[in-house]
Amino acid sequence: MANFDVVAFAASAGGINALMELLEGLPRDFPAAVVIVQHLDPRHRSLMADIMQRHCALNVKQASEGDQIAAGTVYIAPPNLHLLVTPGKALTLSDSELVHFVRPSADLLFESVATSFKERGIAVVLTGTGFDGSMGVTAVKKMGGTVIAQDKDTAEFPGMPAAAIATGDVDFVLPLGEIADAIVKLVGDDEK
Repeated sequence: MANFDVVAFAASAGGINALMELLEGLPRDFPAAVVIVQHLDPRHRSLMADIMQRHCALNVKQASEGDQIAAGTVYIAPPNLHLLVTPGKALTLSDSELVHFVRPSADLLFESVATSFKERGIAVVLTGTGFDGSMGVTAVKKMGGTVIAQDKDTAEFPGMPAAAIATGDVDFVLPLGEIADAIVKLVGDDEK
């Protein structure tokens, strides 16, 4: 059995390239679900799932209301909707108010992971401007989960990871090129 059920990624400016690199590093038999919040222009339909699928051995899809998360699948928040995970492993989408001027919000996703998965959740903060995700990483850490932040030297825009690191609740600060391997090792699978 894997050590973690879900890995939640958050990114903003510069995030698409960072996410492509990370997803390329996850094996086809990755034993956890992946949920992603990427700040996108809310006025346009997103092709992000299609783009990411070309760079990833896992199944990638845009999240839909009620989806049951499954290991080895990547769920990407649709533009202009918050993405939450429930204790029953279902995805919920919400058009509730903006959080830190953004929707989807990393903080709301991370808080839902903390509440629903406790010590079996990982939060990863990648490149981006602003401080979305910093409150959520505190929730993940408080509930026993693990937090990873991209280091400032490899983040195209270091605002989001720097804000997460400033909370004191980040377990690992890693260069982008080392994050996928660290996640694979952390998640593990004792049955292999």
